[in-house]
Amino acid sequence: MTSIPPALAASIPLTDNLSYPVYRLFMSGLCIALALGLYFLISRTRLGMKIRAGAFNHEMTEALGVNVKLIHAVVFALGVGLATIAGMIAAPISSVYPNMGSQVLIMCFVVVVIGGIGSVRGALISALLVGLVDTFGKVLLPQVAGMLVYMLMAAVLLWKPEGLFKQ
Repeated sequence: MTSIPPALAASIPLTDNLSYPVYRLFMSGLCIALALGLYFLISRTRLGMKIRAGAFNHEMTEALGVNVKLIHAVVFALGVGLATIAGMIAAPISSVYPNMGSQVLIMCFVVVVIGGIGSVRGALISALLVGLVDTFGKVLLPQVAGMLVYMLMAAVLLWKPEGLFKQ
């Protein structure tokens, strides 16, 4: 475990005996900035248009002259970069080890299924919803907290089998 940078090691007092770490606010702000940046990249840039086109119809995109293999490599590299950033910002508050991502892999799958496969907006809203259900479940219903997220996923799939948002 690495140490928190001194500039971010303080806490903001909320009440007499409750404070919130500045580093966690930094993490939240950085994640929001990255999410907005990705949204902008995917929805407003030429590269984002090529990524969406390649995901929607690989053959037609290639026939129009887009190097889809290069686009796939760029998306993979972007994913690796985001995973690296996630590991760097998580290191000061949690243990870092080679398989640390496997703990959240199933939860990521649940988020994608609830939000709708291929929907960036759905993934964002679903992640917030899953986080709220998980957190409030642990506080209010600790006996069934481990099942609440999966119950939410089952309810969403019964209501809308394609997820909350389509691509």
